[in-house]
Amino acid sequence: MSTPTAERGVAWGSPAATGILATTILGSGIAMMDGFIINVALTRIGHELGSTIAGLQWIVDGYLLVMAALILVAGSLGDRYGRLRLFKIGIVWFTAASLLCGLAPNTATLVAARVLQGVGAALLTPASLAILQSGFRQRDRSRAIGAWSAITGLTSVIGPLVGGLLIQAWSWRLTFLINLPIGILCLWLARRHVPDHCDERTGGRPDITSTVLGALGLAGITAALVEQGTRGWTDPLILGCAIVGVLALTAFCLLQVRSHDPLVPPELFASHTFTVANALTFMVYAALGGMGFLMVQQLQVSLGYSPTAAGIASVPVAVLMFLLAERSGELAQRIGPRLQLIAGPLMVAAGMLLLRRVVPGATYLGSVLPGVLVFGIGLTLMVAPVTAVALAAAPDRHAGVASGVNNAVARTGSLLAVAVLPAAVGLSGTAYADPIALTSAWKLALLICAVAAGAGGVLAAGMDNNVLSARSDDATTPDGRR
Repeated sequence: MSTPTAERGVAWGSPAATGILATTILGSGIAMMDGFIINVALTRIGHELGSTIAGLQWIVDGYLLVMAALILVAGSLGDRYGRLRLFKIGIVWFTAASLLCGLAPNTATLVAARVLQGVGAALLTPASLAILQSGFRQRDRSRAIGAWSAITGLTSVIGPLVGGLLIQAWSWRLTFLINLPIGILCLWLARRHVPDHCDERTGGRPDITSTVLGALGLAGITAALVEQGTRGWTDPLILGCAIVGVLALTAFCLLQVRSHDPLVPPELFASHTFTVANALTFMVYAALGGMGFLMVQQLQVSLGYSPTAAGIASVPVAVLMFLLAERSGELAQRIGPRLQLIAGPLMVAAGMLLLRRVVPGATYLGSVLPGVLVFGIGLTLMVAPVTAVALAAAPDRHAGVASGVNNAVARTGSLLAVAVLPAAVGLSGTAYADPIALTSAWKLALLICAVAAGAGGVLAAGMDNNVLSARSDDATTPDGRR
């Protein structure tokens, strides 16, 4: 590793920096890609396993639910016991669960395996960003996060393309089995290149009670939202799940305020900028999750695209992310993040509105590509700065939990969008296989998603534009702002 200097952390461009980047990008990249690659496989899975729309929702939401519920405690565990240790456990767990997904014989088994896969993703994702935040010098962190965002963003966008190719090569099962060699390579890189960090000031045991309450709250609310489209809100099971979910999340919040060693330190939210960054993240990722769930279905069912063609449709977003996300992070470091975090979500919203023209008979060049390009530019402007802001607005000693909060917020946004949106736009049962019903739902869903994304841009107007400026660890103003 590079020799420590007066400024703690490795320097950009050093061999140590390259090794850390490669490891964290590969690890978090496969977890992120798996959250997107599944979308292009849903049509084939539904056909082969006889799944309803609720079954497909649970295949997506089972993963997101556990990831959102456990990612907070995972960030805290990394701060306590070592981020590298948690990252390696996460890789092993995720890889093993991917094997189970690839062998699943029915919908219920696949949902259970996806839940286990979400546990591994929850362990490794916040550890990746916390390793970057604690491993790089302050002056290089936005650039490192920009590079991380560029390439992990690339993996998430090419996920549908890779999924399409694998499905047509053999089966949707390959979309999970491909994780095995990637996971082995990532574990080898981690052992070879990444130093371990933890917060020596964090003691005690992780808050298991808070973890259980958070998971129970999200599970109850998600179950009610997914199943109410079939059962209705007056069904006793739906009402029971909703009540349990609300009560558990309320107890979770109260416990965080009163605990001497909370899972989510309330002082993090004393930073106005940290709160705004996470609110923006929730709104935009809810919009992305809802659109991503329906877009590949619309392309395959209503426009007749093959799985590979549906994946290729989003490749321009991958190209934009790869070419420009690192520069976006550098620009935010230089001029402040506010302008990009206003413009980015608004352009994402504009791209979604353009994609409402993707209806049966529409051409790729005339309808799909314009929306994808505008959407991709907006996403590129936003992703690296919002991640950098969420981490920079928290003390370095809380890097793991701050990363966990931001990731949990993102996954919860996507989770709730996938749970709510199909019923909100009139999709239930097997209606997703009907081009007319799906197209009507698609157009309404994009309008809802565009409003959510645009609201995120409006929130960014109240953000501190100097949060990415060099600072000493834990430096805050008396009111907690940065």
